[in-house]
Amino acid sequence: MTEDSTPRTSGGIEIGPVYDATDLDGWDPGLRLGEPGSFPFTRGPYPTMYRGRLWTMRQYAGFGSADATNERFRALLDAGQTGLSVAFDLPTQMGIDSDDPRALGEVGKVGVAVDSVADVERLFASIPLGEVSTSMTINATAAILLLMYQIVAEGQGVAADQIRGTVQNDILKEYAARGTYIYPPRPSMRLVTDLFAYCSAELPSWNTISISGYHIREAGSTAAEEIGLTIANGLAYVEAAVEAGLDVDEFAPRLSFFWNSHHNLFEEVAKFRAARRMWAGLMRDRMGAADPNSWKLRFHTQTAGSTLTAQQPENNIVRTALQALAAVLGGTQSLHTNAYDEALALPTEHSATIALRTQQIIGYEAGVADTVDPLAGSYFVEALTDAVEEAATRVIGEIDAAGGAVAAVEQGVVQRMIEDSAYREAQRQESGESVVVGVNRFTGDTSEDIPTLQLDPELEAKQAGLLGEVRAGRDTPLVEAALEEVERTAAGGGNLLYPMKVALERRATLGEVSGVLEGVFGKHRPAG
Repeated sequence: MTEDSTPRTSGGIEIGPVYDATDLDGWDPGLRLGEPGSFPFTRGPYPTMYRGRLWTMRQYAGFGSADATNERFRALLDAGQTGLSVAFDLPTQMGIDSDDPRALGEVGKVGVAVDSVADVERLFASIPLGEVSTSMTINATAAILLLMYQIVAEGQGVAADQIRGTVQNDILKEYAARGTYIYPPRPSMRLVTDLFAYCSAELPSWNTISISGYHIREAGSTAAEEIGLTIANGLAYVEAAVEAGLDVDEFAPRLSFFWNSHHNLFEEVAKFRAARRMWAGLMRDRMGAADPNSWKLRFHTQTAGSTLTAQQPENNIVRTALQALAAVLGGTQSLHTNAYDEALALPTEHSATIALRTQQIIGYEAGVADTVDPLAGSYFVEALTDAVEEAATRVIGEIDAAGGAVAAVEQGVVQRMIEDSAYREAQRQESGESVVVGVNRFTGDTSEDIPTLQLDPELEAKQAGLLGEVRAGRDTPLVEAALEEVERTAAGGGNLLYPMKVALERRATLGEVSGVLEGVFGKHRPAG
């Protein structure tokens, strides 16, 4: 940035040198702010926010085998973590068993490998599932993993209304930003709404979707595009569920969102506040929800993995702390803080503990949780909240003009929007206009010797062996009969989760259930 250039946010919003009351002329605080816990929820979904209790400290973890991840979970819980968050490996996300040739080289690499209920039993061994809530970052195979989790919880004797947690289950952003899809968009939407209906009837405390802007932002979107595209996806899920015969006020209170907390602290705070206000208005006025709980945007936040650098990696501790602070000042309900070594490898237990301690210091030492929405009324924050909302509303207008979120994905509208923003930011970093400390400025010595996590080189063979034991120990004709019922339901009508649960209880594998669905639905092939 040159000395006389005007500062802008990453999304191009111009930042003035000073803000005062003239920047909020005609601004009615009653309409724009309201009270915490009341429409339009700008100041938070609950009246007392962190004065009642702190956000859930939910560190994301998963690598290698179920046994190794279970050990990390228990270490994090012992260190004071208050909720679990599971990362799954790529084959699990793509509906592929660990002994499938397509899984070669990927088993346990970016998350834990799960092939059957037996793996989930090991994953949560000695962890009382009636006492913790569990978030699972899983999309195309979300229904399968939810059912496996339910089966294991039931095996522990946990009552259905005590099984608490979230599946991401947000397939639309996969086609545009992340890529772990299997089936085409429209049958995938059926799985999403079947899961909504199933949980409404069977798992009343479960959050059925975490509508994710995180990966949209990681792919290169701006802050306004992150919330605009994600809210558009949320509206598409609500519309699909209503078309499937569900009452909006029956399922909407269980919807949740998942945001990225990026590097511009004030823009991120404004983004979170704007998103709550937008969702409340759209759910009440556009979707016709009558229950105020249907208007509340509750969300999990993760600090921005894309901002972590391999150069001078200890700088990432500071980046993560500031991003976590933005999430807390913006009113998040749960938070994951990235470990400083994640640009190099999966986190070590040491780096994961530092990440958790970062949240604990913010929560217990910084004083920012002592009052609700402490930045409310700041001329700058309120003006920026309005500016982000205005830009995000334009994004939703573009998606509406394309025929809605599903059609916009099918036409490539969303993909192009994200790609254009990612390209502009890459140019800014290349030119030095956008400063990345330790990368394009203040480079200095980058030779830190950071110890990284090493995975078991025999993991793939061991996982295949465990899977072979599952197959050898089950009643094959009963499994085949259950899979045939899944196929009939997929080809016809009815809620898919009921026959899928029977198949999984009989020890059908994730790959087998997913393969049956792919045989009926087909596989998505991107256009172009």
